[in-house]
Amino acid sequence: MLIFDNSYARLPDRFYTRMEPGRVAAPKLLRLNVPFARQLGLDPEWLASVEGVAMLAGAAMPEGAASIALVYAGHQFGHFSPQLGDGRALLVGEFTDPDGQRYDLHLKGSGRTPYSRGGDGRAAMGPVLREYVVSEAMAALGIPTTRTLAAVATGERVVREQILPGAVLARVAKSHIRVGTFEYFAARGDGEAVKALADYAIQRHDPAAANAAQPYRAFLDGVVARTADLIARWMAVGFIHGVMNTDNMSIAGETIDYGPCAFMDEYHPATVFSSIDHQGRYAYANQPRIAHWNMARLAQALAPLLGDDEDAAVASAQAAIDAFSGIFEDAYLARMRAKIGLATAQPDDASLIDGLLAAMANQKADFTLTFRHLAALLGDGPIPEGLEAWVPEWRKRLAAEGQVPSEIAARMDTVNPLYIPRNHLVEEALAAAEINGDLEPLDALLGAVTAPYAPQAHAARYAAPPLPHEIVEATFCGT
Repeated sequence: MLIFDNSYARLPDRFYTRMEPGRVAAPKLLRLNVPFARQLGLDPEWLASVEGVAMLAGAAMPEGAASIALVYAGHQFGHFSPQLGDGRALLVGEFTDPDGQRYDLHLKGSGRTPYSRGGDGRAAMGPVLREYVVSEAMAALGIPTTRTLAAVATGERVVREQILPGAVLARVAKSHIRVGTFEYFAARGDGEAVKALADYAIQRHDPAAANAAQPYRAFLDGVVARTADLIARWMAVGFIHGVMNTDNMSIAGETIDYGPCAFMDEYHPATVFSSIDHQGRYAYANQPRIAHWNMARLAQALAPLLGDDEDAAVASAQAAIDAFSGIFEDAYLARMRAKIGLATAQPDDASLIDGLLAAMANQKADFTLTFRHLAALLGDGPIPEGLEAWVPEWRKRLAAEGQVPSEIAARMDTVNPLYIPRNHLVEEALAAAEINGDLEPLDALLGAVTAPYAPQAHAARYAAPPLPHEIVEATFCGT
């Protein structure tokens, strides 16, 4: 069984509410992430046992569990909500893997809490399985993310626009501290709590910062750098988070809270999938700007810790957030250079990449497959329509590096995925699970997206873009 050591629960009581999960009627394991469990040093057989499934569903808390609902605030679509929190989730406890890395075990869909704001605290099976598929795909793509340990059916029904089967997601994260956690205490003028949270976060996520000349500035620098790199990774695979509120922004630099998220099919920088993002605030191309804005909110919350007087604190905070753009651009260009086969950096590379993206937008080209098809152009492949002017410039740039075309192509295929969790395939798998109790489409999709780079036998449909009647225009948060 799990051995818990709950450091967050040792913070003052105003950081959370202690409570037990809501009982569930008939917990049944839908899927256990066996490879991930083993990676964490956990026993898959115990997790799949009656006792283990009861824990994963929140039906029975083992000895040493913390069982707390975390409180935080957040800017939601730019508007500040002074109190949010775990409205349908509980932090069960913390454990360490064989390498000593500390993780949270968090149950999503575990019932009503003081932060539910009128909601039922439950989760439907579809959103739970969506997070499972997409988070595992992100992990396979090398993108920092929370992970799914298990999905468990509750045997109950939840009411949304329709009546749906209920489920609980057992989520693992390096922590669940968010930008909004700092905002919660800062908005209340609780400087003691802001300092306690920062000290805790430094110990857990940035221990080297404790020995810096300015520990809190070093901590802020670390969060800014992690976040900038994370967004660059999202952009390089065409991922759209959907709801980049500050309460959905982890200070650990992990992708968290998969709601109305999606991978683009046709490339366009203004692409939006979230059904509630009516103004396009969280569109694909806006993600770096929004992440920068979110970092400014964190810096604002930490400002009293950043200098001996107000002017010094503001200057330090500004310097920290000003670094975001440069870190992001460097990380983004490095990833995009790799995607088009470049091994060195040249001043005009940004223009070359922008030219490709502009041509892709004009042709409504598939984001993922365009980069896969570029590798074929290093042989005798025909130039796709719309790229006639761009390809000669690209070939000239590659030739200047003096590398063997076949080696460039092979390298490109290791960074450009063939399989992503395309929206229509995700929806197909979720419908089969929710309506028919059939998890085979989910398993097949997981098999493809967790090995995204090399062609797999019988997996051609998982690489193909949707047909016109299969296109998914909007995704939903499931709450």
